[in-house]
Amino acid sequence: MDITEERSQTWRADLRSAMKAKERTDIKRVHMPELDATYRSHSRLEEVNLGLTAEMAIQEAKRCIDCASPTCMLGCPVGVYIPKFVKQIEIGDFLGAAKTLKETSALPAVCGRVCPQEKQCEAQCIHVKMKKEAVAIGHLERFAADFERESGNISIPEVAPSNGLKIAVVGSGPAGLSFAGDMAKRGYKVIVFEALHEIGGVLKYGIPEFRLPNNIVDVEIENLRSMGVEFINNCIIGKTITIEDLKEDGFVGVFVGSGAGLPRFMNIKGENLVGVMSSNEYLTRVNLMDAASPDSDTPVLLGKDVAIIGGGNTAMDSVRTARRLGADRAMIVYRRSEEEMPARLEEVKHAKEEGIEFMTLRNPIEFIGNEQGRVTHMVLQVMELGEPDASGRRSPIEVPGRTETVEVDEVVVSVGVSPNPLIPQSVIGLEVTKWGTVVVDETTMQSAIPMIFAGGDIVRGGATVILAMGDGRKAAAAMHEWILNQ
Repeated sequence: MDITEERSQTWRADLRSAMKAKERTDIKRVHMPELDATYRSHSRLEEVNLGLTAEMAIQEAKRCIDCASPTCMLGCPVGVYIPKFVKQIEIGDFLGAAKTLKETSALPAVCGRVCPQEKQCEAQCIHVKMKKEAVAIGHLERFAADFERESGNISIPEVAPSNGLKIAVVGSGPAGLSFAGDMAKRGYKVIVFEALHEIGGVLKYGIPEFRLPNNIVDVEIENLRSMGVEFINNCIIGKTITIEDLKEDGFVGVFVGSGAGLPRFMNIKGENLVGVMSSNEYLTRVNLMDAASPDSDTPVLLGKDVAIIGGGNTAMDSVRTARRLGADRAMIVYRRSEEEMPARLEEVKHAKEEGIEFMTLRNPIEFIGNEQGRVTHMVLQVMELGEPDASGRRSPIEVPGRTETVEVDEVVVSVGVSPNPLIPQSVIGLEVTKWGTVVVDETTMQSAIPMIFAGGDIVRGGATVILAMGDGRKAAAAMHEWILNQ
């Protein structure tokens, strides 16, 4: 059934006639309850956002006017049928809403928490065009997924009969999981290979539990297992097993979603001092290796004056983690102004409430250490904003002769990541850009080697969870078509 037919169904038409569009748009947006800021700033494992109640969710769903041309869907990289699941929430069919979400999204409970809805589906909402707050699509997505999980009535998407063909997935992050789910639905035997000891990729090692609890990710993974997807961890494709090994073992297609796990540094004096590390290392050790525990074999430094360099979501995750690990002074150092920060507005808001200090228009030019080789200070160049760069953001330029020296005992560098180089280096004939990303056809996600498709950060160099999932869905549809035409 297409969107027009769905919308013309009696129950949808009855909802539209039950309340005028103006009445709906006059309803104020429901705001999600949160943990107290002072309390949560010392609690690393408790989620900040507490979720909507059923009453709140129904009230928020009423704000949707069920547009004839739902522009919100244009902003969703995985094509969630947004009006349908929102209207199902309005009538109290919460399990039906969760089932609708799963038709296109392998990770609805995850997306409802970490997707930048304000830049995607919600940015396209008709309310925004009327200068009002968008319908809280992300909060409603989270509500439906959480309701299903807590009810115990977890639906498993329909899976086609086995076609006897094996597909390999490299990496269990959002791109790989989304691809795996769509291929399993088409009847393929899908095996996901993960280099780390935990399944989930960046969802586990990169995002703290106060933003995305591990048990939420685990439920989504179990859902994929129920669809027949197999997971193998502690296996590095390109070293433990090669692509040629997979081919010889009968795999007819490979999807590479190995992410961007190679940290970037600034190449400034003092970056090799003890106490200076990448956000990848910092978050992976804390989130995945329990390095903040006093019993840890490889404990992470619990700094008191901690500086995080960068202004993205990973920087916010790092600085808020440092605060929770006991930092008296947790600082964001960013070379542009706050308006230019790529981090989600919600993350910036939460960070400020938790006592994070924002040192904007500042750029580190040197780290200073003591005789033991430990970092003790950072020298910051004062910046100002010049003309916009290629991305449209105003370029930071130095203010001559103005620097500041600040005490620090820990520095986390969060200025970007590069693609995991293992696959590109180990596969002859794979076309790679100068940045190390795999070159693919943007329509099909197919690489120069026909049986290898790729998506997510290994192609984009760094992107959101939902964009990676969109790549996975696109690659699954294209690989299926390619296999059928062999």
